[in-house]
Amino acid sequence: MWVGAWIASLAVGALVWGLIGWAVVRYRRKEGDAPAPRQTTYHLPLELLYTLVPFLIIGVLFFYTVKASDAMVEQNREPDTTINVIGQKWSWTFSYMEADNPDVGTDAHTIGTVESLPDLYLPVDHTVRINLESADVIHSFWVPNFYFKRDVIPGHPNSFDVTPNRLGTYDGKCAELCGEKHALMLFKVHIVTEEEYEAKVKEIAATGGAGERKLAEALQATLPTAAPQEHK
Repeated sequence: MWVGAWIASLAVGALVWGLIGWAVVRYRRKEGDAPAPRQTTYHLPLELLYTLVPFLIIGVLFFYTVKASDAMVEQNREPDTTINVIGQKWSWTFSYMEADNPDVGTDAHTIGTVESLPDLYLPVDHTVRINLESADVIHSFWVPNFYFKRDVIPGHPNSFDVTPNRLGTYDGKCAELCGEKHALMLFKVHIVTEEEYEAKVKEIAATGGAGERKLAEALQATLPTAAPQEHK
């Protein structure tokens, strides 16, 4: 879409520059010409042309923009993997929904903190459904290398599908100014093989992260603890 828009823009620009150059050369003042050229009040065909052509260009670009946008947010009916993500002040919780996977057999979750950044593991060449929820304020889930982000809005669950196709480790962050420690709301995304992914989920479950962490639990953890009252 981006490349196509640039090609269309350069084509229109080349045409306009060519017409300007032609007009400069063709209608330059010559010796013996009148002080001013003949004035034309209007030229209906030309005015219709430069009114309708921009609408045509915009219409074509709009069509392909909608087509590209729909392709970006299209979701698979049966994703290979589902991961529930909770954004909370000021970190992330990742829940791997693998209880129905016979090779894993359990859900597992990782809770991040400002002091301990969380790691998100995704299997390469697998379609992963990312479900997003917020426990407090508006956040935004962003992995710059994916060229894609989604807002995480309280009371409005969001989701998207991603199929990572390159092994490696990538930076993730919150892209919405969400409060005092917004800049520290970071995480790492590890694109690994299917075997490594399954082994990591089992390891997380075995080291205290078994089960899914629910939104209600994350919300409760963000609430301030009441100070104990003195009894006389």
